[in-house]
Amino acid sequence: MSPQLGQIAPDFTQDSTEGPIHFHEWLGGAWGVLFSHPKNFTPVCTTELGEVARLKPEWEKRNVKVLGLSVDPLDAHEKWSADIAETQGQALNFPLLADADKSVATLYGMIHPNADAAVTVRSVFIVDPNKKIRLTLTYPPSAGRNFDEILRVIDSLQLTDREKVSTPVNWKKGDEVIIVPAVSDEDAKARFPQGFKTLKPYLRLVKLEDGVKKDDAA
Repeated sequence: MSPQLGQIAPDFTQDSTEGPIHFHEWLGGAWGVLFSHPKNFTPVCTTELGEVARLKPEWEKRNVKVLGLSVDPLDAHEKWSADIAETQGQALNFPLLADADKSVATLYGMIHPNADAAVTVRSVFIVDPNKKIRLTLTYPPSAGRNFDEILRVIDSLQLTDREKVSTPVNWKKGDEVIIVPAVSDEDAKARFPQGFKTLKPYLRLVKLEDGVKKDDAA
């Protein structure tokens, strides 16, 4: 069974393209994205890894470390890296776990026997600085992931950790957010002096300046 939301992400040690990774130690005080791909030298995975590398400035803005995983051996990762750079115009700039013994894939429930017992599905785990799992996604091997969505969710998680708000459907950074029901109208007026809209007693929308309160930006 895969680790679930709110649980501590299982720790592990495994080889990678950047040397042995001791997961919790490697993560330190950063957010983490651990994601698996089914197999090296496959077309969808090649495009995904190029995109994740291209997004490095976006990960860094959010204090996020990314870590890929495949059950292929380390030498195959090194050969594949050249193909990724050639076809995607972007060299890898993050570590890829070489999980040849499938220990990490098994620990995180990344192998779904009814899909393919030999490879991992496209799993995504977002882990916060307290090492807790905050999001899980599972894609079939045939469907490439949307990493803009993964960035969007990280923005939501980081915002809602700071503020007593949640984010509505299709929310993007800078959009209105929802004041959580546990905050009274009186407290909301103090927290959000810019004012808020009440559509229903349980549905109150507020626009945060630049996506954060002034106190948070200071």
